[in-house]
Amino acid sequence: MKKTPSAVLATVIFLFLLAAIYGVHIYFFRVDVVFYAAIADALLAAGVASVLMFFTRSFKALANFEKSQLVIIWILTGYALAISLPTVIDRSLSFYILEKIQQRGGGIRFDGFEQVFTQEYVKEHRLVDVRITEQIESGTVILVDGCVKLTEKGDRLASMSRYFRAHWLPRHRLLMGSYSDALVDPFKSGISTVEYKCQ
Repeated sequence: MKKTPSAVLATVIFLFLLAAIYGVHIYFFRVDVVFYAAIADALLAAGVASVLMFFTRSFKALANFEKSQLVIIWILTGYALAISLPTVIDRSLSFYILEKIQQRGGGIRFDGFEQVFTQEYVKEHRLVDVRITEQIESGTVILVDGCVKLTEKGDRLASMSRYFRAHWLPRHRLLMGSYSDALVDPFKSGISTVEYKCQ
């Protein structure tokens, strides 16, 4: 078997394994965080496919270096798929908007979207439960006596995020027909006095 067909066959096997492992995982096992689970599935699929590729005669046309390159490509592909499919669909407000418009018969008044987001989206997607669970599992926050607190890791990530937002997000971003830098510092015009701070 020549190199290109061998590489294509090995990649098809990897993709089949990835789909099968992901399917079994989401239907029959517990999932703590969708993104992490999808990454683990990709690594497992790449591992099984690489064992098949390195230790079966069907792929002898490929040199070990080429096989190693394929494994790296599979891992990157699995990572890209984990972000682009389950994670985006699970988290995306953009997809939610499309699904909600479809659910409401194909149209929603523009002035009704604040109600959709604050009263429907947060409740329907259990947004607070999902996001706090993800942060706890990621080690960025802890829950102590009803208070969600940043860990050192969470504090570092928040600082990095604020720095990136302030210095590397677009200054002229299109928001409903006009260009604005409002999202560079979204807290600038936020509420200063709140009652939900931990004591």
